[in-house]
Formats: sequence, C-alpha cells, structure tokens
Amino acid sequence: MSAKEKKAAAKQTACIVQGRYGGHMSKFYGGCDAGSTYTKCVIIDENGKMVANITLRSRINSVLSAEDALNQAIEQVSDLHSPKDLTYLVGTGYGRNKVPFADENISEISCHAMGVHVADPNVKAIIDIGGQDVKGIAVDKDGTVLNFAMNDKCAAGTGRFFEAMARAFEMDLDQFSKLSLKAKNIIPITAQCTVFAESEVISLVGEGKPMDEIAAGIEFSVAKRCFVMAKKAGAVDNVTLTGGCAKNEGLKEAIEKVLHLKVVNLPIDPQLMGALGAAEFARQKGLAK
Repeated sequence: MSAKEKKAAAKQTACIVQGRYGGHMSKFYGGCDAGSTYTKCVIIDENGKMVANITLRSRINSVLSAEDALNQAIEQVSDLHSPKDLTYLVGTGYGRNKVPFADENISEISCHAMGVHVADPNVKAIIDIGGQDVKGIAVDKDGTVLNFAMNDKCAAGTGRFFEAMARAFEMDLDQFSKLSLKAKNIIPITAQCTVFAESEVISLVGEGKPMDEIAAGIEFSVAKRCFVMAKKAGAVDNVTLTGGCAKNEGLKEAIEKVLHLKVVNLPIDPQLMGALGAAEFARQKGLAK
C-alpha cells in the first residue's frame, strides 16, 4: 500500500470512529471491588451512566477473581475489548491491590460512600455488611466519608456468619433471609463467636425450638452489632445497607426495629456500591487528566 493509500485508509477509519462515537471517542471508566466472598465490577460512561456490571463468587486468587469480573463486564460493552481500553480503572475491596491494569486503588469505605452518594445523594449513613467485616459509615453531602467504625476482629454478623447459619438450618441464604419474617417471638442467641453461635443454633434446633424464632434471634443479634457500628460512626440518619447482606430481608427488618427508623432502599443493587463508587472515582480522575 502506497503512502497516499495508507493516509486515505487512516482517514476513513477516523471517519468511521467519529461517526460511531458522535464526533469523539467514547470513554469508559471502571471500578472493581475485589471482596473476600464476591468480586464486583462496574463500568460507567463519561456521564456516569452504568453500562455494565457483574457480580461473581470470589476465587481463592484475587487476581483471577478480578480478571474474571473485568473480562465479563467488558463483554457487555461493544466498544471495549480489554480492560486496557478503559480510560481509568480503580480497584477497591479486600483484594484491591491485586486488580490487574488498575490505575490506582481506593479503600472500600470511601468507595461505598461514593457509590451510595451516586445512587441516592440523600443518604447520609451506611451500614456495610461485607464478607468478613461490618462497617458504619457517615457520608458527607459530596459523597466523602465523615467518619466510620469497623468490626473486623470477628466474623460474627458478616456474610460468612450468615453462610454458616444457613448451613446449620440446611437452607440456602435466600431461604434463610426470609425465615425470620414469619416469627411471632424471638429466641435470643447469646454466643458472639460464629463457631459458638453455630453450635448454639444446632442445639436449639435439636431441642425442637421453632426455626423461624431462632432465625429471628440471629438477625436481631447481628442488627445490634450493626447498631453499635453505626452509632460509633455517627451514622444514624437516612441509613441504607450495602454489601451482599443488604439483600437479607430478615436482617433489614431487624435493623429497622433496633434503629427505630426505616432503612432507605437504593435504586441500584446494594452489593455493587463499592464497585460503583470506584468507577465514579475513576471517572472523576479520568476527566481531570
């Protein structure tokens, strides 16, 4: 191909690109939340609109988990072919340092606050129940963190705790999350440790105690822990739940009773808040470049 033909081909390609993207190349921004139990990825466009999202069970290797999530999210956007095509990528969560191709990583506390702010700017407080910790986060009017408190010393009340409880009931998580809604009474669970709580639950079931009332006791014991974290952070007004446990209907009802307020329902999957916040940070950083 002659130099003239190469120049014409390049010009034609540029015209096709301009036509496809309305005069300029579209830019996309990614957030990857590499959690201890689930890995989430969100891609947004220049206007902050979510164009792709994925939630996958985390593998033992955080790098592989992040790669899987990124690749599956990329497949949802026809103009993207690789994570390298993202204008800016932010990693967050338990494995945030392991997210491949990330331009930087930001703490999950900041990302959850920003994600919730994007989803509903009126929310001022977050109870985030992750796979291995519980956090209370107070959010400022611009989506930044005012204060936070975290319980990461014990797995009780976390996603792993609920998985253990569901196993003890021989149910899946979805079934377990609805069980306490039918309870007329609450059987208190006194054990704070996941291992001892599981043993206590098995003993109560063996005694023939109503399973829905045992489940209610479990939900209320976790709700009280959440209340302590929220109060420590000053997160007691316009509260929402994030993380996978936000989908636990029994826990949500218990938290509302303990806090004496209505939990705000987010318009976007609460499990995606960390990844969404990371993507929004990526958009802000990318636009500022």
